[in-house]
Amino acid sequence: MQSTRIPALAFATPRKLPRPSDVDGKVVVLDVAFASEASGGGFEKLTKPFIEGLGSRLVMWVDHHDHDLHAKYATDARFVLRTKAQHGACPEMITPELVSRVGPVDTVVCHVDFDGLCSAAKWIRGGHEPYPGSDDDARAIDTRIGVPSAVAVRMDRALRARGRDTALLGLIVRHLSIGLVDASLWKPIDEAGATLAVMEKETRTIAERYASLTLSGVAGPRSAVWVEATESHGRYDKTMLLLMGQERADIAILLDRDTLSLAAPFNSGFNFLSILGLSGGMPTLVSVPRARLSDTLARLGASPADMARIVG
Repeated sequence: MQSTRIPALAFATPRKLPRPSDVDGKVVVLDVAFASEASGGGFEKLTKPFIEGLGSRLVMWVDHHDHDLHAKYATDARFVLRTKAQHGACPEMITPELVSRVGPVDTVVCHVDFDGLCSAAKWIRGGHEPYPGSDDDARAIDTRIGVPSAVAVRMDRALRARGRDTALLGLIVRHLSIGLVDASLWKPIDEAGATLAVMEKETRTIAERYASLTLSGVAGPRSAVWVEATESHGRYDKTMLLLMGQERADIAILLDRDTLSLAAPFNSGFNFLSILGLSGGMPTLVSVPRARLSDTLARLGASPADMARIVG
């Protein structure tokens, strides 16, 4: 199943793309969304220069996040772009036929979460799953709907603890791309995952400070909880904190330093992109600058009393 030619790896987010000069040869980009205004510069300053800098070396871009500019690339066969509603995760979009059509590549640029790393491994394996059910696992983790397997949970915990550790990211892609046959590779993954326990304890402490508010904006009457976690910056699990908020209310609102994050369940029907006037991203999970706190609360329909309590 594995390709005989192993491409180099580069890790990216919509906000932090590699310089085109730093990636070699023919390039495929997987699970990296087009940047929106919330990404500090947006498509024009972040995504577009990367695409143009690669030029003909960009041979494929596969992604499943919403963006207004997907239509611009609809006739370019190098771009396979869908929405989160169409594909809850990226690996299921990577097929043997797609990989075969593109042919050998020199560099795979992928997102830094389980979804992105699994996409990279599946591409390396010629469009075949790293292990049976990995597509379903990626969808369960990326949408937080369903129960992922023990294999995916182990990797997801490691990534949530040390998601910026490029050595760990590369090791996970390697482990997946060889079909999990080297049991020794689990040791550093499990060691990274073990450090999440301390962060989870801090996360539960922060979650106790969630405060309730009622919204009555364009989404209709909704419950929400909000918390500020600036004092614990870097010491808690953001994903876990937002999920705990969603257990308490329709919307979880998290403020940390200069970033405001909003989250709702994947199947909730919310579209924060349209509510906040953003061109792209995940409809049910967005982050915007703290400077938009008042505007965001107003668009969500927070009461004057709640606005005064939160904004000050």
